[in-house]
Amino acid sequence: RKIIFEKQWFYLDNAIGHIYGTTFEVTSGGNLQPKQEVEEATTETKEAGTDNRNIVDDGKSQKLTHDDIKALKDKGIKGQEIVQQLIENSTTFRDKTEFAQDKYIKKKKKKYEAVITIVKPSTRILSTMYYAREPGKINHLRYDTLAQMLTLGNIHAGTKMIVMETCAGLVLGAVMERMGGYGSIIQMYPGGGPVRAATSCFGFPKPFFDNLHEFPLSKVQSLLSGTFSTETLPAEPEENALVEEESNGLSEEKQSSLQETEEEPTTEAPMDISPTEEQDTMDINAEDVEFKENKEKENKENVREKQIKQWERRKKLKEAAALLREKNADGLIVASKFHPTPLLLSLLEFVAPSRPFVVYCQYKEPLLECYTKLRERGGVINLKLSETWLRNYQVLPDRSHPKLTMSGGGGYLLSGITVVLEKGKSDSSNSEALKMEEPSSKRCKLQDLPC
Repeated sequence: RKIIFEKQWFYLDNAIGHIYGTTFEVTSGGNLQPKQEVEEATTETKEAGTDNRNIVDDGKSQKLTHDDIKALKDKGIKGQEIVQQLIENSTTFRDKTEFAQDKYIKKKKKKYEAVITIVKPSTRILSTMYYAREPGKINHLRYDTLAQMLTLGNIHAGTKMIVMETCAGLVLGAVMERMGGYGSIIQMYPGGGPVRAATSCFGFPKPFFDNLHEFPLSKVQSLLSGTFSTETLPAEPEENALVEEESNGLSEEKQSSLQETEEEPTTEAPMDISPTEEQDTMDINAEDVEFKENKEKENKENVREKQIKQWERRKKLKEAAALLREKNADGLIVASKFHPTPLLLSLLEFVAPSRPFVVYCQYKEPLLECYTKLRERGGVINLKLSETWLRNYQVLPDRSHPKLTMSGGGGYLLSGITVVLEKGKSDSSNSEALKMEEPSSKRCKLQDLPC
């Protein structure tokens, strides 16, 4: 199919079989051809001006018009030659400084040279792409914030992680990439099923998905209370009933059609019908019966496939529930559009003591509420609410400087470590312990003070 990217269209058929990192040229017709290695240009002394103060952007410096450039393209002239002709026909190019000339050439090459490099997908590339193009789909999760999440969550191979995210599967893919196919991941999802659009872009092999489990958020409370069962899903008897109804309906339709076919010749018997017409009507009736039989077989096959999928889904759900019941997860990652407080308080029950957890939110206020709730509840230490500050720099010889534009914010992170929550202590014992820990200077009574 045709791929449209950066105002360029092409077909990827010729890219199959090449290694990642191969650079292609887009030829006429949108076909890709591996780019030949060009010899390094000899360093020639360019004529350049001292500054750009006398250059006026009046649109008259370029002699080539749009029609001329289009004609060059139609002739099949390559992008390098077009750029060279643009330089030669520019009246102000020689007056520009050396840096401005390089910038001009780079800009024209990007516009007229159709060169594409296919790179291997990674967390950094995908997160940068999503943040630049569709930040709303990933809740404005910036790539440096995602890196902080992976670090604070202590994600590595062989762990058992719980991931709750509504970032199109980007966070899940990043966790899977870090774990390298070793360990297990339980993805909590809202609604009817998990969204893994970004996860599929990573191109993971099939073994990576063997240890990936999914569990609906709507069943978390029933799992914690011990009332969870897979019977709440559409049951097999209901499906069988539907199958019976469909088959009954089909059989009734078939019987009625057969009755019609039987009745038709009796009603039409008094009329004069030639043998060829009788043969044609019989052939049509036979074709109708065959068509309905084939349709019935297809419906039965579809129902069987649905039953098999339902059974597999139940099996996976039971496996995920068994993993969660152990309550020994090695970490928790939350990055969703929902309020983090109820999510975190319920999912922390499945995390083992002395394990990290990280919560991402685009705004600070929900995490502040979550912070105070966790402080009241207890069972966590080293609580931190942080925000990363990112600014890009251009690093080039004699012109390194911070870029003029920067990101306004990449969201906020709440991180901490779980500890054993002691539920037996009363408030009075806690207050007595606090009094005992107070220094003697602060335990001075009112009557001891001089009048």
